[in-house]
Amino acid sequence: MRKSLLTFFGLASCITFMAWGQDKPQPDPNYRNPDKFKQMYDLLATPNMYRTASGAPGPEYYQQQADYKIKVELDDRTQKVYGTEIITYTNNAREALDYLWLQLDQNQQSRTSLSPLQNGDRTEPAMGVKQFSRKYLEERFDGGFRIEYVNDAKGNPMPYTINQTMMRVELPKPLAKGEKVELHLKWWYNVNNYLLDGGRSGYEHFDADGNNVYIIAQFYPRMAVYNDVEGWQNQQFWGSGEFTLPFGNFDVEITVPADHILEATGDLLNRKEVFTKAQLERYALAEKTFDKPVIVVTQDEAIAAEKGFSDAKKTWKFKALNVRDFAFSTSRKFIYDAMAVQLAGKTAMAISLYPKEGNPLWGEYSTRVVAHTLKSYSAHTFDYPYPKAISVHAQDQGMEYPMICWNWGRPDPDGKYTDRVKNGMISVIVHEVGHNYFPMIVNSDERQWTWMDEGLNSFMEYMALMEWDPKFPATRGPAKNIVPYMSGDQKNLEPIMSNSESIRQFGNNAYGKPACGLNILRETIMGRELFDYAFKVYANRWKFKHPTPEDFFRTMEDASAVDLDWFWRGWFFTTDYNDIGVKEVKKYFVSNEPSKEVEEFLKNRRRRNAPIGPMVYMIEEGSVDYKPELNKPFVIKEFQALDTYLNERFTAEERAALKSPKYFYQVTFDKPGGLVMPLLVELTFEDGTTEMHRFPAQIWRMNDKEVSRTFATHKAITKITVDPKEETADIDTQNNVWPKQVEKSKFD
Repeated sequence: MRKSLLTFFGLASCITFMAWGQDKPQPDPNYRNPDKFKQMYDLLATPNMYRTASGAPGPEYYQQQADYKIKVELDDRTQKVYGTEIITYTNNAREALDYLWLQLDQNQQSRTSLSPLQNGDRTEPAMGVKQFSRKYLEERFDGGFRIEYVNDAKGNPMPYTINQTMMRVELPKPLAKGEKVELHLKWWYNVNNYLLDGGRSGYEHFDADGNNVYIIAQFYPRMAVYNDVEGWQNQQFWGSGEFTLPFGNFDVEITVPADHILEATGDLLNRKEVFTKAQLERYALAEKTFDKPVIVVTQDEAIAAEKGFSDAKKTWKFKALNVRDFAFSTSRKFIYDAMAVQLAGKTAMAISLYPKEGNPLWGEYSTRVVAHTLKSYSAHTFDYPYPKAISVHAQDQGMEYPMICWNWGRPDPDGKYTDRVKNGMISVIVHEVGHNYFPMIVNSDERQWTWMDEGLNSFMEYMALMEWDPKFPATRGPAKNIVPYMSGDQKNLEPIMSNSESIRQFGNNAYGKPACGLNILRETIMGRELFDYAFKVYANRWKFKHPTPEDFFRTMEDASAVDLDWFWRGWFFTTDYNDIGVKEVKKYFVSNEPSKEVEEFLKNRRRRNAPIGPMVYMIEEGSVDYKPELNKPFVIKEFQALDTYLNERFTAEERAALKSPKYFYQVTFDKPGGLVMPLLVELTFEDGTTEMHRFPAQIWRMNDKEVSRTFATHKAITKITVDPKEETADIDTQNNVWPKQVEKSKFD
């Protein structure tokens, strides 16, 4: 059994705690190698001239440019999209390219798609007749691209090969650095009813009035990313890993029925041609209104349009600069409202489109939430650079594109809704609008690393929701909310650093755990000031660029001077969980006389000719030398040697400023969990007051199993609690309290 004593050397300048009975640290049979604190050279890519060791873009960093001119028409009667496009692709890489890869993500909806075959399929003992019919009797929906041609600028056919959701286009000669090439394409596809056939875009049909609400994305062949990390990022789109895209400029013309209302990525160039005079006046008012939404297209106008089914057409023209993608939404059912948002001398528009079925919830909250999101995210990263952000109401959807997103949250048919529906709608709007920052601007590789956009964005969402309402019931962010996931069977878990298609518990892994980890970094490990500065540096270094996980990890350390390799290693690269508890508490009293055990210690020191001066001795409560009548709360004047030393060393004024502890507690903490975390300890005293002690994670660096600390206090301790505010995702709180508390059963 080990004990501690408070030693005092006559000429020493401090009082220290020492272990008795040994001259140097001895091997601990429970000791585990402190590899958890080694630097991550074994896990991270080697820095180079493209991406530096600091996490910043290097002097040779480059990215490709893909500019689009698209003309697209939606046939509302047959639910088809027809389009032509011209892609101007610029090669900024040092190496020449022999071919180009394009993404055909609609092919995931093709009848020959392999996506439905990638998972196991057990026989369900019971299912609805509709489900049975669609699964076993009906032909699968066929929504893949029909490519009519791929030509060069002179109209000559270009050879191409389609491999599922990717298309390789052969070039007549290698495309050298700085050169451009034009691709001319023509295509069409069947639009999916996403409530029946799934998908991140498509349409919802309303039986009551026969209309559709269209949310259209992935509707055109899109350039894949070519960069210094992957070469061509041409991984197939299986359904989970989202989209990796280069930046470019878009000129897009969208033709729809004349009675539709439409919004899309980019500036609307011909508003006077598609809005009525009254709608133009209302929009002009919205551009000057910062406190509440202005109704631009009213509910009465939308209801009237629902009955029309016009055969006439209108073409809406948009221009978007420096975006990675383009999407649009259109319907004759849409109500449209908008308000202006002031961002550091710049004005952006917050806009919502929704059918009457979304009211009153959407008219009350959507655009206000969009505006709040832009303000919150801008404060933590960079000012929103685009002219607008649009929230579109779409049942059972939550999906993001530059400047536009689809969001769920529908009241009951009678207009009533629960707090759960309202809060869910607010959360999803914040989240999807927030994706403008991650990954639409800080343009990470979604196909490979879902957490880099979903996890970072979920963390930003949490902060925005707390700024919206400090009591908002946010689910992703608080450390305690990830405990059920992290405490699960590790055979069913994957590290965050797993490919998007290999994750089983997708929401917890790619959204919840990264968001929780960043919140722990901000609130517990780094502190808000250091974290916020470093996070803003990352966002600004990599806005309108393509960061990797290494760039994020390195930047957070580079801008804060906080070594976080132990945190990235444990939280992102393993499935370890945190569990820290109170193993043992010993109470000591100061004595003028040594115990028998201390006498043995002193004999050993004399044999080694170690200097021994006046001593202060510590007696453990309950030991053979413990005498309740003599061992009382510590008072300096009762110990002549110590009192004499202090009077000789300090002036009366300095002496008055010294601490005056009365009690000494040695507390041993153990760590059954494999994850390293700071040690947060709350002491509760006999008068009910508390005192918080926060030890950095490095306290575990020499022994990953257990560690002891001695607390010298003025008042008697009645309770010791580890992580009292549940800051570190500790999966077992039953061992967090001393004296051990018996938890009541549900029966009790």
